[in-house]
Amino acid sequence: MGDSYKPKLSAADGKDPVLKKTELDYMKIIEQMNAERVKKLQSLTRRNRITGAAIGAGVVSIYLYSIFAVKQETFLDDFNEPVKVVE
Repeated sequence: MGDSYKPKLSAADGKDPVLKKTELDYMKIIEQMNAERVKKLQSLTRRNRITGAAIGAGVVSIYLYSIFAVKQETFLDDFNEPVKVVE
């Protein structure tokens, strides 16, 4: 069963189907609403990406600061036992 088996759609009288003006107007309204929805979703996606990048940058900066701060600590490097005082 190839592509030739698929039935072709046509109007009952053999002419191409013609949409009414009200149907065309309704389609335009739906297309406009869909375009507005897509714009809202795109702006939401953009804001989410900016927020995610800001949070990620904050996490990375805190991590790097912590690593840098720990490397500067030297109080354990020169640890000598206190000298015993003999009396």
